[in-house]
Amino acid sequence: MHRIGDVFPGDGQDVPDEEWIAHGLDRSWVPLSKDGRIKTRDLGIRPVLEREAVLFHLDNQQLRSIEMVERLVARRDAIHRAVEKGGPAAYAVRHDRIEHTWP
Repeated sequence: MHRIGDVFPGDGQDVPDEEWIAHGLDRSWVPLSKDGRIKTRDLGIRPVLEREAVLFHLDNQQLRSIEMVERLVARRDAIHRAVEKGGPAAYAVRHDRIEHTWP
């Protein structure tokens, strides 16, 4: 797992979405966003579209860190299947499943 703060200063707060997403995809990382609106922003989703990649987003930005981790661990197999299926695609990581949300 790679954290945005390990690559970009200030936890990436001043880095455009398209930049951090492209950075990760160029390294074969699978991006995870806390903000599901990312898939509706043309610039933000462009790297996913261009690279026919997969992006995941949490369906609740208010989760505590431990809850985020628990969700990802609980949905690990479904996440792996979605990555293997390929993209371009975006999926919400919900408490009980992952859900295809884009395109």
